[in-house]
Amino acid sequence: MSEQTGAQPAPRSLKVAVVGASGAVGEAILSILAERNFPLREVVALASERSAGNTIDFGHDDELVLQNLATFDPAGVDIAFFAAGGAVSEQYAPRFAAAGAVVIDNSSAFRQDTDVPLVVAEVNPEALAERPRGIISNPNCSTMQMMVALAPIHRAVGIERINVATYQSVSGAGREAMEELGRQTGALLNFQGAQPERFPVQIAFNLIPHIDEFLDNGYTREEMKLVWETRRILADESIQVNATAVRVPVFYGHSEAVHIETRERIDAVTARALLQEAPGVTVVDERAAGGYPTPVTHASGDDQVFVGRIREDLSHPRGLNLWIVSDNIRKGAALNAVQIAELVAAAL
Repeated sequence: MSEQTGAQPAPRSLKVAVVGASGAVGEAILSILAERNFPLREVVALASERSAGNTIDFGHDDELVLQNLATFDPAGVDIAFFAAGGAVSEQYAPRFAAAGAVVIDNSSAFRQDTDVPLVVAEVNPEALAERPRGIISNPNCSTMQMMVALAPIHRAVGIERINVATYQSVSGAGREAMEELGRQTGALLNFQGAQPERFPVQIAFNLIPHIDEFLDNGYTREEMKLVWETRRILADESIQVNATAVRVPVFYGHSEAVHIETRERIDAVTARALLQEAPGVTVVDERAAGGYPTPVTHASGDDQVFVGRIREDLSHPRGLNLWIVSDNIRKGAALNAVQIAELVAAAL
């Protein structure tokens, strides 16, 4: 039998752990691993002691038993996804990395550490080459979708300033937040009161300009993440970012009204053409009713970042306006983590 030449070897099968597997992001990671036929030898679902012993779906016809993270031995794990919050990542991610796993962390625990790459798969995969601590950070979901859309423009003409208002769904605050929106909506439609528990004020039929804690400069940490992470991902500390983050009564899908000022002028037609060729982006930009993306009609359950309302800023000679929408659980967290894992797997 003659040997084939030039064929690429298939990635070897890997042992993968998902920490926080019972949460919304953890469940999405497991679903996407199955959908994309990730080269798995074994997958381990990890959760708290309280959840250990329960089962969770994996693929169409398989189940995994949740194991206790606190007693799990990470030896032999090739890739570990962390989707259980910053405190868990700070405690356990270094242990998994020390045992030889490549850790892909969805929390904010390591995003500002210069020796931990902060990666959007379509934007800066080259950052994966150096990971001295064995940990890779997934950006914040609102930063993620904005970077997928803005990176092509920044590379073409440079971006000086970003002014962004985010309209973030309650799923970004976890399962309890989604349940609260559902309860309050039902109560109000039945002429009953809506008592806030997870949020500081009523979320149903309301908008809350407050996500995460307030900092000394008057901005919230969520808003500052857009500043810090944008500069790291685009490798440009000179970019000015001004952000306002708002929680809205939507279950899935973050939306952003983004206004940019570029270093060189770019018109809407050219920007639209760039975005139509950009990986991970779908342009929905018709000047007609319904000719724009929304969380419900486009983003929810989809892997793409949708961009519409592309137009030149009437108030600035190098200004451009965009409307950016994406599923915060899928692309904003789980999909990017799996895309990073695919890049890592190909190099192992």
